[in-house]
Amino acid sequence: MAQSTGTNAAASAVQNLFRTPELKEKILFTLLCLLIYRIGAAVTAPGINPQAIADFMNQQQNGGGLLGLYNLFTGGNLERATVFALGIMPYISASIFQQIGQAVIPQIDKMSKDEEGRKTINQWSRYATVALAAVQGWGFAIFAESLPGAVTHPGFAFRVSMTFFLTVGALFVMWLGEQITEQGVGNGASLMIFFSIVERIWPGIGATFQFVSTGAIGAFSLIVLIALMIAVTAAIVAVTLAARRVLIQIPQRTMTRGRMREASRSFIPLRINSSGVMPIVFAQSVIVIPGAAAQFMGGQKMRDFADYLAPGATLNYILLAILILFFTYFYTSIIFNPVDLAENLKKQGGFIPGVKPGARTAEYIDDVVSKITLPGAIFLTIIALLPIWISTLINIQFNFGGTSLLIVVGVALDTIQQMNQHLLLRKYDGFMKKGRVRFRGRQGAPGGY
Repeated sequence: MAQSTGTNAAASAVQNLFRTPELKEKILFTLLCLLIYRIGAAVTAPGINPQAIADFMNQQQNGGGLLGLYNLFTGGNLERATVFALGIMPYISASIFQQIGQAVIPQIDKMSKDEEGRKTINQWSRYATVALAAVQGWGFAIFAESLPGAVTHPGFAFRVSMTFFLTVGALFVMWLGEQITEQGVGNGASLMIFFSIVERIWPGIGATFQFVSTGAIGAFSLIVLIALMIAVTAAIVAVTLAARRVLIQIPQRTMTRGRMREASRSFIPLRINSSGVMPIVFAQSVIVIPGAAAQFMGGQKMRDFADYLAPGATLNYILLAILILFFTYFYTSIIFNPVDLAENLKKQGGFIPGVKPGARTAEYIDDVVSKITLPGAIFLTIIALLPIWISTLINIQFNFGGTSLLIVVGVALDTIQQMNQHLLLRKYDGFMKKGRVRFRGRQGAPGGY
């Protein structure tokens, strides 16, 4: 009976999506843009043999290192050598540089606080996207020429044409992402990566059952894997929503008999995993550098050093864990500014009970963020290493979890929350029981967890 009620509620929520004209148009527009993106992902760039690229990627350990990670975010466009081979990644990289610039350059941070300044910074990000796409396109052309049988007519003309097609493709994907963000539902760049990853899930499921049919994976091992996948997914959802809720009080502006009325209570949700998947991306990008350097430099000492850092090596696990912990704190410090939060709270007349407004509030919030970031960093480390451990245990490539699952869960929750808000504005019941995605956390006094 409870299951039937839940199914009816979910069906009603889906129907409400299309009863809201504005939300219906946004959803259809988003799906149209994503369809165009997937159609472009099937157009191979001229003058290249994608099978040679795919064979190289399949022969590499850990999915091809940095190229494998890039290929994951582009939904296989890189190994298929399509005109969208670079995907949304140049724009994502430019946005990351923008965030770092705001954190370390005071002038850029000041510009980001007004409308005209933000428009200028966004335009800089677009110019940076063009430059990054051109450099990556030229690098991909050189990489393709190094593979036997990958390029029909190698040379300067091929490099220029490949750079042109990949750069134009990256700019078109950037434009599609911006259109989704402005006129559709959710963040366009995130949704493109989301659908690129989801597209590769079904072939992965098929490959797993093929391993079962050939006896490479036993029936008991399959049951354990399925249970582990469900548990990991549930844990990622829980940690993504988990937050430390800091109690704040904001005095109301009305007077009663010459006295200010009792302050209203609210909370500042500080996410345990506010850095998302970026620490894993940074760590995996850094750890493949020795292997890439050894491949291009050809020195024996570099190759020996790269072997110590190869996937499956103990030193690889240790260094990857250290890098994830470091980049979690580093990226959190970039995207979260306790000083600005304390200043905004002070301007509203709000305060944290027992903490003085201003600098003391910023110190308190920074201390809380530092404490809750550690369990988030440890969780990211476990999630990143879990597929590697499982692959080593069953001696079969296993890519479920890690970076891809964190992205899928995070984007799905954010998109659902946006649709939920549209439904609630129209006085419809949302997807969640109480109409919104709630942060998990104790509503206790400051200092507790």
